[in-house]
Amino acid sequence: MSMSEVNESRELKERVIEINRVAKVVKGGRRFSFTALVVIGDEVDRVGLGYGKAREVPLAISKAVEDARKNLFTVPKHGQTITHEIVGRFDAARVVLRPASEGTGVIAGGGTRAVLELAGIRDVLSKCLGTTTPINMTRATVDGLKRLVRPEDVAAMRGKTIAQVLPVSASRRKPEPEADEAEAAPTTEDAPVEATESEETSE
Repeated sequence: MSMSEVNESRELKERVIEINRVAKVVKGGRRFSFTALVVIGDEVDRVGLGYGKAREVPLAISKAVEDARKNLFTVPKHGQTITHEIVGRFDAARVVLRPASEGTGVIAGGGTRAVLELAGIRDVLSKCLGTTTPINMTRATVDGLKRLVRPEDVAAMRGKTIAQVLPVSASRRKPEPEADEAEAAPTTEDAPVEATESEETSE
């Protein structure tokens, strides 16, 4: 079974973020209809956002689900969190997404939480900047997730190894030479002191 077949076999869960009643003014009065904002995902690595509008709520939700299926994409992950920090933007909405250590949980609210949870992300920090309109906020979150990249993809694109594109970790800062220098420093300082003591005794 190929990877695409495995992805298709996973059950997609849906979550309604917002239902809004809208009115169209026509001759003779107002015509009411409903809009639905829905996010679907397999809670592993695929997620999609959809928007639907109809005269009835169930029909609007079904239209939104169909739209979300067309917009499914795969989210790059590092364990249970995202690969790096990113700022998603859509119109006046900005959403900051930061990787978090294991056990942190999904620190997010509203539509952002729904998108992250259905994308299979379990540990993440987020902050909404600017407008908190549900549609723009969720679209900004999706924009951020779509622009995430994997270290191996960056390495392949730049013709380098993964170790070369990753940030310098604590283990790669060469602590041993620093320790050697610290040990060597007292010995150089001790030499003049001994010389002065010997000079004093000779006098």
